Amino acid sequence: MYTNDGFHELGRQECLRRLAKVPVGRIVYTRQALPAVLPVNFGLDGEGAVVLRTSAASELVRAIDGAVVAFEVDDVDAVRHSGWSVIVTGTAVVVTDPAEHERLDRTVSASWALSPQGVFVRIEPELVTGRELVGGRTLYGVDLNA
Repeated sequence: MYTNDGFHELGRQECLRRLAKVPVGRIVYTRQALPAVLPVNFGLDGEGAVVLRTSAASELVRAIDGAVVAFEVDDVDAVRHSGWSVIVTGTAVVVTDPAEHERLDRTVSASWALSPQGVFVRIEPELVTGRELVGGRTLYGVDLNA
């Protein structure tokens, strides 16, 4: 973020609090050497780890297992010209431990795209950043409501 750009930086705990409030986010990964973004529902586990439930045979699992990815959530109010965004960056790993899989099966909501052979993918939060734009005037003094 740039000084005086009108945005307010969110601390890690505030980012995690907001992350827990929304049901859908976007996984950002590399597909065939190009950036790809896919909306997914998710859950949180532990100290802000993002957990996805998807098909074991999905292209997504093959693309992200062991890779560094970003996960983004946001909330925008177009009328008030305000909103926030949180990004979690970390390594995505398919959960292979049967006991851990069973625990997540009880605690993480079902995928919106159900599949018979689901797997869990955990993204450990190595970097958590967020920013917020509050409606009204920017730090430049520009009136957003004009």
